[in-house]
Amino acid sequence: MNDDFGYVDDLVPGIRWDAKYATWDNFTGIPVDGYFANRIVGTLALCTALVSAQEKAESLGFGLLLWDGYRPQRAVDSFLHWSAQPEDGRTKSRHYPNIDRAEMFAKGYVAAKSGHTRGSTVDLTLFHLTTGERADMGGDHDLMDPVSHHGAPGITPLATANRHHLRSIMEACGFGSYESEWWHYTLKDEPYPDTYFDFPIT
Repeated sequence: MNDDFGYVDDLVPGIRWDAKYATWDNFTGIPVDGYFANRIVGTLALCTALVSAQEKAESLGFGLLLWDGYRPQRAVDSFLHWSAQPEDGRTKSRHYPNIDRAEMFAKGYVAAKSGHTRGSTVDLTLFHLTTGERADMGGDHDLMDPVSHHGAPGITPLATANRHHLRSIMEACGFGSYESEWWHYTLKDEPYPDTYFDFPIT
């Protein structure tokens, strides 16, 4: 691992994580190439900003649950390969019900060059500190559909409020949002804006 990267769970007290691409619970339906451990990795700058975000979330009664951080380029390449395979329907209804898998790239839900690969982007949500339950966000991680966009109509007032909480927390701590995915945030002052890494997560 690059010396300027670390494991988020070592550097951000109280953070929760479930590295979806290290598991079978993701849009490809299998563990993804490059993810050999269920841990989240990121730049030290990302981890520092997440400490602030975690503290701000706690002041509102929330904790942070991370789904992804640094993503090896080989994982992105495997997404491209997967998107060209015949549809088997295993994950379509949950993750991309209204598009074909090949459309994920054209519609901006998956990128051939991902901000995640630069090490300062995270996918995350909120959970309630009192119960440990995830906050209602009106949709799950990697639901590639307009309902996942910021400002999407048709979600409940509670889900709208929770998305606003997450966005306000992250933007106050130096992150920029991505309009098509309520869970996706990139550190504005990222240390490697033009570098795409490919070391595995072990």
